[in-house]
Amino acid sequence: MTISVVLILLSSQQESSLWSAISGPVVILGSVGLLLGLGLAFAAKKFAVPKDPRVESILSVLPAANCGGCGYPGCGAFATAVVEGKAPVSGCTVASSAVNAEIARIMGTVAEEKEKMVATILCNGGKSAVNAFTYNGPSSCVAMSMVMGGPKACTYGCLGGGDCIEACPFDAMTMGENGIPLIDSEKCVACGKCIEACPRDIIVLWPDSRKVVVACSSRDKGAVSRKACSVACIGCGKCAKVCPVNAIEMDGFLAVINPDKCINCGLCALECPTGAILDGIPVRPKAFIDTTCIGCTLCTRVCPTDAIVGKVKEKHTVIADKCIGCGQCVEKCPKNSIKMMGGVLSQQ
Repeated sequence: MTISVVLILLSSQQESSLWSAISGPVVILGSVGLLLGLGLAFAAKKFAVPKDPRVESILSVLPAANCGGCGYPGCGAFATAVVEGKAPVSGCTVASSAVNAEIARIMGTVAEEKEKMVATILCNGGKSAVNAFTYNGPSSCVAMSMVMGGPKACTYGCLGGGDCIEACPFDAMTMGENGIPLIDSEKCVACGKCIEACPRDIIVLWPDSRKVVVACSSRDKGAVSRKACSVACIGCGKCAKVCPVNAIEMDGFLAVINPDKCINCGLCALECPTGAILDGIPVRPKAFIDTTCIGCTLCTRVCPTDAIVGKVKEKHTVIADKCIGCGQCVEKCPKNSIKMMGGVLSQQ
């Protein structure tokens, strides 16, 4: 019994000594942590950078896609840039005109109307392009390009691996039957992700209103290009010669359309001997002149195909077989007497 009491007393003394040894450092560390916490809280309040409430207001109306199409890493960075005057109120590629108008209202300004841009692949080779060798490997454009530049004989065209389709965050791209990705202009927001994913750099942002495009990127001479792909641009220059507004220039052996000048007349596509130029308006509208025409003849001067006839101060008429539906006469008519009738846009 006595031994047990002695052992209990010794154990109590050891616990007391242990607590004394621990309690000191614990108190010191706790005090230091408390002081540091109070210091951080004071510093956060003292040196806090005031946040403009307009940033949150803009964020609340943005689509929150965080696609980076605006050039900033996310919607938050874009909203901050708008408030700081570093980005335009209509800089979000995903935002609708209504959203842009609301952002402009928050900023106390007016949103500028901008042309809708759509990703466009400057190649239509696909199955029409000759294979230089048989490729057995991952179905990826990047992987293909690492093997002797890719299996296609044309070293400029689409490889058809679908990297751009995988990169598109809006499901705006699907693989076409020809082996070339198709782009849904309604879904495309011009974020540029497909452009970054393409190892051949043949995807560009193109104005949605411009429906005629040279779907080729080959820089080779005509004979070499045609041997590699049956629908390649051969640099003949016929399209540039027939263009009524000089919207096409020859860049070496490749025809290039200036979308700012193009009037969608489609004459270049009709003239192209290989089909390298795609016309997104297979059925074109026709001009119609009503009875309010005063016979000023301004329309006849701008018509590239001489499809409008009539005497001065008399009602003019349109020769339907010659009209290509470019709309130049509509823009020129001072009395709004000319209307475009009919027409069908391509689904691609």
